[in-house]
This record gives sequence, structure tokens and C-alpha cells, in this order.
Amino acid sequence: MSDFQAASAAKAPPATPKTSGAFSLVAVVGAPNCGKSTLFNRLTGLRQKVANYPGVTVEKRLGRVRVEGGREITLVDLPGIYSLTARSEDERVARGVLLGEMPGLPSPDAVLLVVDSTNLNRNLSLAAPILALGIPTLVVLNMSDDLHSRGGMVDGRRLSERLGVPVVLASAARGEGLETIRAFLSRRSAAPQRLELPVLQDIPGRRRWAVHATGQSGYQAPAAAVWTRRLDSVLLHPLGGPLIFLLVVMAVFQSIFTLAQPLMDGTEAVIAASGLWIGTLLPDSWFRDLLLEGVWAGVGSVLVFLPQILFLFLLIGVMEDSGYLARAAVIADRTMARVGLEGKAFIPLLSAYACAIPAIMATRTIESRRERLATILIAPFMTCSARLPVYVLVIAAFLPEKPLLGPLLGTRAAAMIGLYLLGFGAAVATARLLKSTLLKRRSPLPFTLELPPYRWPTLQSIGLRLADRSLIFLKRAGTVILLVTVVLWFLASVPRTDGEAPEISHSLAGKMGKAVEPVIEPLGFNWKIGIGLITSLAAREVIVGTLGTIYGIEAAEEGGDEGSPGLQQALKQDLTPGAAVALLIFFAFALQCMSTVAVVRRETGGWRLAILQFGYMLALAYFGAWLGKTLVEIWI
Repeated sequence: MSDFQAASAAKAPPATPKTSGAFSLVAVVGAPNCGKSTLFNRLTGLRQKVANYPGVTVEKRLGRVRVEGGREITLVDLPGIYSLTARSEDERVARGVLLGEMPGLPSPDAVLLVVDSTNLNRNLSLAAPILALGIPTLVVLNMSDDLHSRGGMVDGRRLSERLGVPVVLASAARGEGLETIRAFLSRRSAAPQRLELPVLQDIPGRRRWAVHATGQSGYQAPAAAVWTRRLDSVLLHPLGGPLIFLLVVMAVFQSIFTLAQPLMDGTEAVIAASGLWIGTLLPDSWFRDLLLEGVWAGVGSVLVFLPQILFLFLLIGVMEDSGYLARAAVIADRTMARVGLEGKAFIPLLSAYACAIPAIMATRTIESRRERLATILIAPFMTCSARLPVYVLVIAAFLPEKPLLGPLLGTRAAAMIGLYLLGFGAAVATARLLKSTLLKRRSPLPFTLELPPYRWPTLQSIGLRLADRSLIFLKRAGTVILLVTVVLWFLASVPRTDGEAPEISHSLAGKMGKAVEPVIEPLGFNWKIGIGLITSLAAREVIVGTLGTIYGIEAAEEGGDEGSPGLQQALKQDLTPGAAVALLIFFAFALQCMSTVAVVRRETGGWRLAILQFGYMLALAYFGAWLGKTLVEIWI
């Protein structure tokens, strides 16, 4: 049987085509780094939400796109995949959604198959299993602007005739071809024509089928971009590449403390002024105390750090959209291979710098269970954005800013980099420990990553990313942090005597802090820090809001300024330099996030590894904090 003969029917029974009525649910599918998510963001804007697929913990994104007649269609962004063979969880999820086998999620009415047109011969092999499903499909040849600028070409009409489905040349980054895509979504489309497909399980045969299809459409592969070759010769150099990466990292963290500082000061001034203004409008009552001492002092203390968090994600977004972050993955893979981690673990670990929860979910792309478990257990060591407010607060309070490498690196940025390296070092050491004990490994699989061309990031893409991150941060501040600060304020207000709130040190919250004080006293922490460590189990950054509430109540008791908690000055009074170092080390290691613990339990299928991970990181955090404090005291 020829590779081009139809053999897919016996291998993959097609889903029942939905041709009656307009589309309501459309799946967006494509290989990694094909621009699929950029297209999804372009079509949906911010009308999207993130959740989990029913029954699994792989993340999904649902978005709404408005089409002709004002009607809205739901798009589901499937994980980036290379096939539907279901070797990894991502592939199982994509296959389950496309076949309508995912509980709680209907089968899609149509598919947007996003293909990187600059690598059409390789990317088009995914079309065979998609077309075999018999679902109305639009093939989106993305990055067509890059294809043409580099001398490549393809006849979309001839490729459409060859595949039996409509084809559109588009550029998600520039917004080209979106109207054609919306037109496809607006109308009911017939199922693909029956055509000869290769044996779906025959991967070499699928690749030859893809090359044959592109050859019949006049496809001419683009020449390698001159600037891509020149930049890669420098950025991927065995010696120069890591050095440049280190310089980029230093510049990123230095900018957090310098360029973002005016925005932080402005945010803090607005929060303080608004607190004073609200205080003058409200009569003296428990509600006024709750609003100013609890909500404004607690939540406001965390909101101050939003500019720095957004600035960090702005720079990361620029590196990702420009194509440099993929090169950083190649550089880091060399280090990961030396410690025994699979190359595919880099992507989850990289995303852990934003949040450990989606990083742990992203380990579903790792085929080896041993490698996947190892990545899950070390992912929380990566310094997530929730640690950033704690780091910035303590570093700014205790470490004066002095230049180390001119404007490129100062003392505060160096301390921040040191904390990131500390977490990474703990992850590496833990990985080596796991590989020699619980998770003895076989030979790691080779790491394959398609390097995208260098591009200028677009303002819309970066803007949508920052707006999405702002909404996530504000949602967390308006739910978890708000709830914790309100509960903390009530605990700090009881038991009341003659209708008056007690001193916070004698309140129920104070008694809770003093109950743990003997345990944390060797680290230089007092009962106030103890309360913060307890509340931060809900989310790491909650400790900042907790301390803001506590010091705000103390300021009110002393007749001070309720609208300005003065966290940095208060910490300098309650912590020695050694204790400040201990607090930083504790948060670098401890798993202060119950949501992460819950996700680990679900991913590993039980509490055993989740409890082991929490206990191991807590013990490491306690010992590391004590050691750090002791060394600082000896040095001073």
C-alpha cells in the first residue's frame, strides 16, 4: 500500500461531522511555537478564561470571538502537539477534545489548524490526523509575512485543493488574515472532502505525505534569515551564549529596582492618600477600622508591588516574543542534562518562575513518569512571582543600593539574582538526590525544540499579556489576600473588653503568633512574623498584606498614621540583618502555597509525595534560614 493511500479509516474512526447549524465551539490546534496562542489572543482579546479540562489537570483556555451578526463563538485553545498518538497527557487531551471524549466538554464543530508556514514540510504532518477526523477545518498558514520576507512562497489555493479544506495565509503577530478566519467561523462549513491520507501511525509516511502536499502547492521554503544566523552564532555560542544570558538576567533585575521604583512610589502615595481621604469621610466605627487597618493597609501593601511584577513580565514577554527565550532554553538544557533532567523539563521549570501551579500542570508533556515526577517535585523551588513582593520588601529595607557593575548591576539586583540562583541551586541538588534515590533514571530522552525566527514584539501582544497578568494579580488581591486580611483584622480585634479591641499582642491573632514564636525564635523571628508565616500558607505574598495589617493596627493603637503602614521601617525595627536574611532564605525554600500542594496531590495520585515535598522543603527552609542567620551574625 502506498504512503498516500487512504488507510486512516481503520486507524482513527472519524468523529460525526457537525454540519447542521452554525459553529458554537471551535478547537484551535497546532504544534508548539507555531503562533497558535498569539492567534487565539488576537481573536479573543481579553474575553478568555483559564481552567482545567474535566477530570485532568492540563490547563485549557476558553475565549469568545465575535463574528458576523454579532454572534459569539467559543474557541478552545488546545495544548501544542506534534501528533494525536496520545503518548503524553497533552496529546491525550487534544485527542479527547477533538473526538468529543472529554467529559463535560462537547465535541468541537470546527477546527482551526495553525501551521508555521516557514516550516510547512514538517508542520503539515499534523494535518493528516486532524483531517481524518472529518471535522470542518480551516488551515491557517501562520507567519506568512516572515515566509514572504525571506523569499519563500506557497500557493494557498493549490494547497487547499490538495487538502480538501480551505487554507488562509495569515500573520497572527501582525493581525493579517483575521477577517478570513472570522468569515470561516461565521458560516456553517461542510466537512472536509474524503482524500487519500497516509497511515496515521506511520510517522515517516506522514512526513512524506506532507512534503508531497506542499510540493504540489508550489511551496518554496524560505531562506534562513541573515540576522537569525548572525545572532544565533553569538547567542548560542558555547561560551558567549551563557555569558550574554547572565548579562541579560542582571539587566532585567536591575531594571526592576530602578525603572519600576518611580511607579511603585506613585502607587504607594496614591494608596496612602486615598486611605487618609477615606478616613476623613467615615465616622469613627469598627467598619472604618476594618477598612483602613485591614483592607487598605493589608491589600494596599501588596498592590504597591504590582508595577515591579508587571515590569518583570514585560521584559520576559519581550524576550519570549522576540525569540530569545527559546535560545535561553537551549543554553539551559546543557546545564539540565548534567544534573540528569530531561530537556522537556525546561519549559515547565521556566513557567514556574511565573507560578508553580501551571508549571506542574505543564509536566504532562513529559512522557517519562520518573522525569515528570522529578520535575513536579523541584518546580516549586523556582522563584515564582508571588515571592517577588517579599524579596523586594526585605531587600529594600535592609540593603542600601550601591553600584557593583556601574548602571548594569547594583547591590539590590545582585541580592535578587542570588535568591533566584539559590532556588535554582536547591532544585538542581534535589534533582540529583531524587535521581540517585527515589527516582533512579534511565538515559534521558533528547531535547528537541524548534527555534522561532527573531521578531520585533508587538505592542498589542505585550499589552494583552500585561493586562492578563494584572487581572490575575488584582483578582488574587481581591480574593485570597482580601479574605486573609479581613479575617486577620477580626482575629486581631477579639476578645473585646468593654466594647474595645485589645492590644494586638493580646488578641487572638497575637496569641496564635506567640504560640509559634518559640519554634521560629532561633531564626530571629517574633510573633508578628509568625502570624505572617501562618497566613502565607494561603499564598506567599499574603505575608506582606498580613504585616501591613499588623503594623497598621499598631500604628492606630499608638495614634500614628493609619494610611501609611511604613513596612520597611517597621521591619527594620523588628528584624536584625541576620533575621532578614533568614526570612529571605525561608521563602526561597519553603512551599508556602497550599494550592500548589493540592495540585501536586492530584498530579501524583495521592498525598504521599505531596506531604513528602512539603516536609522536605519546610525542613530545608528552616535549616537554611538558621544557617544564613548564623553566618551573617558571625560575619557582622
